[in-house]
Amino acid sequence: MTTTIFTNRDVRERLGGNGGHTVRLALIAAAAVMAMVIITSIVRVTRIGAGYVGVEVNLAGSQRGAQEIPIRTGWVFYSPLKTQIIAFPTFVQTVKWTSDVNEGHPFNEELVFNSKEGQEVRADVSLSYAIDAVKVPDFYVKYRTDDLERFTHGILKDIVRNSLNEVASTYTLEDIYGENKARFLREARAKVQEALSPVGVQIQQFGFIGKPRFTAAIEQAITQKTQAITEAERARNQLAVTQAEMAKTVAEAEGEARSQVERARGEATSMIERAHGEAEANRLRQASITPQLLEWKRLENQRALVDKWNGDLPKTVLGGKENLLMPLPTEQR
Repeated sequence: MTTTIFTNRDVRERLGGNGGHTVRLALIAAAAVMAMVIITSIVRVTRIGAGYVGVEVNLAGSQRGAQEIPIRTGWVFYSPLKTQIIAFPTFVQTVKWTSDVNEGHPFNEELVFNSKEGQEVRADVSLSYAIDAVKVPDFYVKYRTDDLERFTHGILKDIVRNSLNEVASTYTLEDIYGENKARFLREARAKVQEALSPVGVQIQQFGFIGKPRFTAAIEQAITQKTQAITEAERARNQLAVTQAEMAKTVAEAEGEARSQVERARGEATSMIERAHGEAEANRLRQASITPQLLEWKRLENQRALVDKWNGDLPKTVLGGKENLLMPLPTEQR
């Protein structure tokens, strides 16, 4: 076996050829890769999209309050060795807690609370909320989570349940499902908002889905009461209709009576006016009869008789004061 020994001069000559050039390129590439690794481990860039706001959390420091956590938007450069960027949505989040396994999570999520009488109430609840972008640091400092799903179905659900219990303790069952339901929900919503306002969570919508549920005995009592109220309302409506019809009949009768009175008054007035007219005519006629007029009328009547006489004498003659009638002989012509 032959052993070849290279001197330092030989090595330098070999590196000075093509092989040396290749080695130098490899060393440069390795250095560039190492530089990129170092740079990316020191500085990174991320983008906070529309509808989100980011907070830059110091991983190595000692941040004590929300005022020390800066808010970031748009393109953000940061060092992953020192800080962390956490993005929070600021658009509206909606949740439904129901007993329906096909809505929300595949298990019963209804809320249970107790009324003033201590009766159990079960309800499906819908809620919408949004986080104020300015208050995101306060939200993170208090809850130390960027998982809104966990916040919604954990922390928020507990706050809503506690608020319902606190308000329901001053309301009867009838108030909760009856006419005061809206006021009950307003007070419960105010309680939830009071608990969440410091961290910038604004309640947009809050209410029951459907009607609250009670025990079977309570449900039966409510049904019976509802039926009784319905029957009473129907009776009141029928009474109102009857009274309206009676009032209409009375009004029509009074109207007809007034019409008849007016007609009778009109007829009486007309008769009085006619009588006055006739009386006035008679007065005028009487005033116009004078002795001269009577004499003229007598003469006029006699003239009319003369005009009508045919020359024959009367066949009977009555004495002036005698009652005997004697026939006269007929003149022979």
